[in-house]
Amino acid sequence: MKDSVVNEVIDGLKEAGVKFVSFLPDGWFKKIYFRFLEDPDFITRPVSNEGVGVALCCGAWLGGMKAVMLMENTGVRMACDQLARLGMSVGLPCFMIIPYRGDIGDKPTYAVAHGRTMLPVLEALQIPYLMVRDERSIRQGIRRCLTTLSATNYHVALIMGAEVCVEDL
Repeated sequence: MKDSVVNEVIDGLKEAGVKFVSFLPDGWFKKIYFRFLEDPDFITRPVSNEGVGVALCCGAWLGGMKAVMLMENTGVRMACDQLARLGMSVGLPCFMIIPYRGDIGDKPTYAVAHGRTMLPVLEALQIPYLMVRDERSIRQGIRRCLTTLSATNYHVALIMGAEVCVEDL
């Protein structure tokens, strides 16, 4: 991932007032994670399960803090229970930034299933999403997603396409 993309994500989240970050490591977002851990403007909590990260972000929102969960798109499948319970049953929203593993041009064969299932699972959970395929759209995408989250009191996802996440497609 180019440093300019990392800067757009970090600066876009700061401009939007996000203070709490949770993540489960993914290779495409590695540079972003290190920046969060070094930045005193963010409370950053790595997790070992995507559902835990979703719950932490929902709790931060409940406490009045804007939050974001960064996870590989497999995490959408892994966190289905927490997303359904907290969003549909309780009305606690989570903003997610997700790399589009399995996107056209992604090389590992294991990523194919990730790409084929992410959008149908988001749609089954009725989670609106915005796809970003140009780094110049990242900040606006963050603002738009957080506006939708606030207006609907429901989860929203910013999906970052392969062309934004990977330099050597």
